[in-house]
Amino acid sequence: MAITARIKKATTRSPKAEKVAADYGTLGAPINRSHPFYFGFIATLGALTAIVLMRALASVSQIFVLILIALFLATGLNPAVEALRKRNLSRSAAVTVIFSLVILFVVFFSFVVIPPVINQGTHLIENAPQLLQDLMKNETIKQLNTQYGLIDTLQTRLNSITSDGTLLISTFGGVIGVGKSVLSGFFTALTILVLTLYFITSLPQAVNLGLSLVPASRRDRVGLLTNAVIARVGSFVGSQIVIAAMAAVFVTILSTILGLPSPVAIGMFVLVAALIPLIGHFIGAGVFTLIALSQSLLIGIVAFVAYVVYVQIENYVVTPRIMKRTLSVPGAVTIIAALIGSSLLGLVGGLLAVPVAASIILILDEVVIPRANNA
Repeated sequence: MAITARIKKATTRSPKAEKVAADYGTLGAPINRSHPFYFGFIATLGALTAIVLMRALASVSQIFVLILIALFLATGLNPAVEALRKRNLSRSAAVTVIFSLVILFVVFFSFVVIPPVINQGTHLIENAPQLLQDLMKNETIKQLNTQYGLIDTLQTRLNSITSDGTLLISTFGGVIGVGKSVLSGFFTALTILVLTLYFITSLPQAVNLGLSLVPASRRDRVGLLTNAVIARVGSFVGSQIVIAAMAAVFVTILSTILGLPSPVAIGMFVLVAALIPLIGHFIGAGVFTLIALSQSLLIGIVAFVAYVVYVQIENYVVTPRIMKRTLSVPGAVTIIAALIGSSLLGLVGGLLAVPVAASIILILDEVVIPRANNA
C-alpha cells in the first residue's frame, strides 16, 4: 500500500505544475508559390548564390590546380610504391624510398642543369650580334632586311639589351618581379611536393573511405574499377617517363655529336620538358636550338631540323604505340584528348587528358557496353 501511494503521488501532477499552451494565433494561408514575385525572388536568390560560388571557385582556382597536379603525381608514383611493397616493405618505407629518389632528382636537376643553361644563355646573348651578321650573308634574308629592316631592328634591340645587361630583369618586370617569380616558383614546387607526399601516403585510406560510401552490393566491383583507373594513371606516367627518357638520350647523343657544351645537362633539361604534353617539346627545342646557335648558325639549323624530325617520329610512331599498349587507348584518341584537355585546363588538362580518356574507355567497356548488350 505504501508503494502504491508513492507511485500515485509521483505520477499525479498538481494544477500549478501544468503549463498552459501559448496562443500564437491562427495559422495563415500558405505562400502562393505560383506568384511572379515569389518565383522572381527565388530565381534571383539562386542566381546570386551561383555567382558567389563561381567567384569563390575562381579565387581558389590556383589551389585546385596544385591539388590536381599533386594528386596526379601521387597516383603516378603509386605503382612504384606498390612494386616496393611486394618486396616486403611497409607502405611508409616504400613511400620514403620513392619520395627520397624524387627529391634527389630535383636537387640533381637544380645543380646540374640550371647553371649550364644560364651560362649558355649568357654565351648566346654575347654571340647574338655575330649570328645576326651571319644571317645577313644570306641573299634572301639580306633582301628581306633591306625591305623590312628586320635584322636591323633585332640588332638595335639586342644592343640596347646587352649594353646594360637588363635582359633577365626586363623579362620578369624588374628586380622585384624577379624576386617574386623565384619565390613563387619555389613555394609552388614545395607545396606540390608536400601535397604529393600526403596523397601518396594516404591513397589507400582515401580509396577505402570513398568505397565506404558505395552500396555494399556494388562495393567490390566499384573497388576493382577504381584500382584499375589508378593503375591506368600510373601506366600513363610511366609511359611519359619512358618517352621523355628516349628524347633525352637522343638529344644527349646529338649534342655530343655536334660538340655542344654540357650535353648531359641539355639531355636532363629535355627529359623534364618532354614530360609536359604538347608544349614540352617546344620548350625543349627552343632551349636546345638556342644553345646550338651559340656555337654557330649552321649547328643551330642542324640541331633544330634534327629535333623536329625526332619529334615527328615520336608523335606519330612511338607515342601512339606505347600509349595503346599501356593504356589501351587508340592513337587518335590520345592526341585528341590531349588537345581538348590543354584547351580546357592548359597544362593540367594536358596532363590529365590521356588517363581520363583511358578511364572513360575502361568504364565504357566494363559498365556501359555490357549493360547496353543486355538491354
